[in-house]
Amino acid sequence: MAAKTQGNPVVPPDDLSRKLALGKVESLPHIGLVGDTYTVTVTGEDTAGRFCVIDMHVPPGGGPPPHRHDFEETFIVLEGEMEATFRGEKTTVKAGETVTIPANAPHRFQNVSSEPVRLICICSPAGQEKFFLEVGVPVATRTTAPPKPTKEEQAALRKKAEELAPRYRTEFLREA
Repeated sequence: MAAKTQGNPVVPPDDLSRKLALGKVESLPHIGLVGDTYTVTVTGEDTAGRFCVIDMHVPPGGGPPPHRHDFEETFIVLEGEMEATFRGEKTTVKAGETVTIPANAPHRFQNVSSEPVRLICICSPAGQEKFFLEVGVPVATRTTAPPKPTKEEQAALRKKAEELAPRYRTEFLREA
């Protein structure tokens, strides 16, 4: 049984090596990837690897290909609506709603509407933000669309993503 103080479990002491993390919009990395723009607001370094937070701007038709990974992923839809495919079943997730994808489950999300979608993605544990930074291209703002790649550039980007995916505990699939 854990030691108790005044009827409450003992809380570990404050880790003074950890600092307050403040993400200021002008200094956050904005990443163009698969036609979307992802802004990393909280990194794994900020949370001792516990989680990361990514602000996602997904234009009509946007979203990643089917995939799975060994970490939990939660999406909070702030604006618009997206279609989440989870183990082959499609669900519409609207502004104000939240969906959580369990680790290892096949899934994808896609904007099937005619308006942009804004969502917050929380990955636990952290690491996905590093994959995005390594594969994506820097863009100017949270809503700046990435440059449209040529067919050759798109093929090279896909190859790079597929080569890096195992390092980031991710697998691309044919279907979600």
